[in-house]
Amino acid sequence: MTRRVLILAHTGREESMLAALEACVELHANNIVPVMYAEELVDMTGYLGVSSVKMEVLDQDVTLADIELVMVLGGDGTILRAAEIVRDYDVPLLGVNLGHVGFLAESEREELIQTVAAVVERKYSVEERMCLDVMVRVAGKVVAHTWALNEVAVEKGNRERMIEVVTEVDGRPLTSYGCDGVVMATPTGSTAYAFSAGGPVVWPGVEALLMVPISAHALFAKPLVVSPTSTLAVEVLTRNGAYGVIWCDGRRTVDLLPGARIEVSRSNKPVKLARTQQSTFSERLVRKFELPVQGWRGPSVEVTEPPTTQLPIIKTPRPKYPLEGRPHSDMPPLPDLRIPPQESSYSGTTAFYGEDPA
Repeated sequence: MTRRVLILAHTGREESMLAALEACVELHANNIVPVMYAEELVDMTGYLGVSSVKMEVLDQDVTLADIELVMVLGGDGTILRAAEIVRDYDVPLLGVNLGHVGFLAESEREELIQTVAAVVERKYSVEERMCLDVMVRVAGKVVAHTWALNEVAVEKGNRERMIEVVTEVDGRPLTSYGCDGVVMATPTGSTAYAFSAGGPVVWPGVEALLMVPISAHALFAKPLVVSPTSTLAVEVLTRNGAYGVIWCDGRRTVDLLPGARIEVSRSNKPVKLARTQQSTFSERLVRKFELPVQGWRGPSVEVTEPPTTQLPIIKTPRPKYPLEGRPHSDMPPLPDLRIPPQESSYSGTTAFYGEDPA
């Protein structure tokens, strides 16, 4: 059976087109048919010259159902674009980073040949990444229904005015505030916009949904991590007349009138990412963010598991006297602190400052 790999590249950049041509040459040399979109193939061959590599055109020669793998050459934006293309098909994405951080990419530009070799030898695994289902309602009617891999960002539409929102979790209101926006993200998107807004980094293996306020003017406006079965909602309030806008993965947008309601839950359609490396997510964090780890010695290796260490137990102090009943006989009697009636400080008169009571 003929193996086919779809090459997606940012053909507006020379580096991306050079990488795409190199990947096509390597795949062809190993009896794998490279496939490209017609527009991107024209851009690449028009800029770099006609190639002797035999390539097929998607939607003309083959369909996505014939593709084994999609190799994406670019940054996270290019990978998010590729996710839109393959989400309805059982085709995994393999990213080669040509951008800056490239958290969704599996390898870097200098590792392109090794990445192609792993594809040729089928030395890659596939993991599913949670997506978000996004519903926009106005006056109870659905006006937009879309999805997101990274995040849904509800943002203010007026630069000079905050957007007033009320947040909700599982059908119950949580709090309202003025803000620049609210990000609702997946664990995959926790290192993207939600991270910039001050949200936590969530390991991809953790199933959860995030809600992160953006510059909220409120005492309680903290990032939330909730169950993957929860439903998050944000309602745009009408009290200041400001309108908003939502961005799904920074690519799909919907305008929000005051009174609009955005409901976000887990989608039943994940996106599949291919992995050629067995590194942990911790290693990826260190590599992508260039985190300092000098001085780390690592866990010690024990031949046998040591027994549980017997540590001293601190006992809860007992009260000096019983909490119920009368004190011990050796306790001195308590003085009577009641004021005798005849010595009361209240004179029983309404006269003040030496006035005659008569």
